[in-house]
Amino acid sequence: MAAWLCLVAVYAIQRWAKSMTTSDSRDFNLDVAEIIEEAFERCGIEVRTGYDARTARRSLNLMFAEWANRGLNMWTVKQKTITLTQGQATETLLADVVDILEVVLRRSNTDYELDRISRGDYATLPNKTTQGRPSQFWFNRQIAPIINLWAVPENSTDQLVYYYLQRIDDADTLVNTTDMPFRFYPCMVAGLAYYLALKKAPDRVQLLKTVYEEEFQRAADEDEARVPLKLQPSIQYLRF
Repeated sequence: MAAWLCLVAVYAIQRWAKSMTTSDSRDFNLDVAEIIEEAFERCGIEVRTGYDARTARRSLNLMFAEWANRGLNMWTVKQKTITLTQGQATETLLADVVDILEVVLRRSNTDYELDRISRGDYATLPNKTTQGRPSQFWFNRQIAPIINLWAVPENSTDQLVYYYLQRIDDADTLVNTTDMPFRFYPCMVAGLAYYLALKKAPDRVQLLKTVYEEEFQRAADEDEARVPLKLQPSIQYLRF
């Protein structure tokens, strides 16, 4: 009898296990309030006042600014097209442009690559008013960044197509979600916990900083293009 009951129990458990299903849901997200709550918990404290939430939101926005200084974040790469004006050598861009990656001139559905030059190279150009098809640009990284073209556009039909790094959206309210892929959620929470520890849990600073750096490195290593590397030597350095 006992053996029979055991068999029945095993059968019931197997039937129950087969009936279990996954959520089939892939939309997990965190709003700013949840990010702050998780970061506070990692510091061993709780959000108790409105000021706690406000100072955490400020730290989160400062961290997003820091990420712009860490290099290329693939999800912030955007494309924009500008129609040029004949005789106008400069184009003022939006303030959310962190840096320019690639620039081409589009003429009659054909794209021509523009070379990036330094401020010094641009300053030494002998005639900055020469009109023609632009082949070089200097990116002047002001608060409102400016692209300086050379040669100066010779018509008003050419288009400037460029890829740029866009500033990450601010965390303005507690109900906002964040402007990033889910792969960076662990890094974001770890980073905010470290920033908060600097102010509220100094005994955990070193631990949380280590976790933050590890999480960021792991996310940054994943956040890259999967393309083969090709190296081509310059002919001018070859000797025969």
